[in-house]
This record gives sequence, structure tokens and C-alpha cells, in this order.
Amino acid sequence: MHPAIMVMGVSGCGKSTVGAGLATAIGGCFLDGDDFHPPQNVARMAAGQPLTDAMRWPWLDALGQAVQAARQNVPVVFACSALRKRYRDHLRAAVPDLRIVYLDAPRDVVLARLAQRQGHFMPASLLDSQFATLEIPQSPTIAVRIDQPVAEIIAAIRRIV
Repeated sequence: MHPAIMVMGVSGCGKSTVGAGLATAIGGCFLDGDDFHPPQNVARMAAGQPLTDAMRWPWLDALGQAVQAARQNVPVVFACSALRKRYRDHLRAAVPDLRIVYLDAPRDVVLARLAQRQGHFMPASLLDSQFATLEIPQSPTIAVRIDQPVAEIIAAIRRIV
């Protein structure tokens, strides 16, 4: 079984960018957790409403199944907010020996990124709810600050995972 690495953090912290770059660097595949949301979840977030836990469980189940299937063939890096410990625990139950990369994101840096991001369903208006929901992992595989170049973030992660 190949490794599975989750890149987690608040919306706009760079999960997809870092995750895709890390997957390329280790010769693996990248899965974006956003792609596994059902249309009603996307519509709700696009309307500026946070998801309920009842809406998250099926999404996390689908994502966990996809990661497990993909890691049969290659290492998998996936992006997922996984803001609460119980969401990470849910994914760990589906993906044994999951490695977690926490992107430590200062609010002002994320807000500036969200202001420039176009074509994404998650509005900047939900950023405060993201930070309010965030339970910083007590034992991630690695935590790395995002206020540095992407190449340096990926290099720091590769030294650990």
C-alpha cells in the first residue's frame, strides 16, 4: 500500500497548490477534496452558508474511499480542509496510516489570497467561520507556515514525509 498524505487547512491556504506540487514531487497522484462534494454542498457554500456535519460525512466517506482506491497503485496526496479533529479521525478510519500536513495560515495572508482568487465556489465571507471551526491538529505529521514560497513549503514537507 502506497502512502496517503492529506494537506489540510482553511480555505485559501494553498491546499490544492501545495498538494498538487507535492504529488508531482513524489511521483504520486493528487486528489482535490473539493471535487468530491455533491452539488448541494457546493451550492450551499457558494451561497455563503457553512456546511453542517450531516452534509460533511458523505463527502468525507467518498473522499476516503477514493484515496484508498488510488493508493493501491501510487502514493496519493489529497487536499481536504478537515478543520475539526473528528473529520480527521473519520478520514483516518477510512485511510489507515494517513499522514497529515497542516498548512498554518495567518488570517491576513489567506484573506489577501481569497480576494484575488477567481472562479472558486468558496466566498471570502466564510473565512471567519473556517477559522472558528479550525481545531489545529495536535499531532500532524508536519505543520508548515504558508507565508513562504510554495517550493519551500513542498521542500519542507518532503524532508518529513
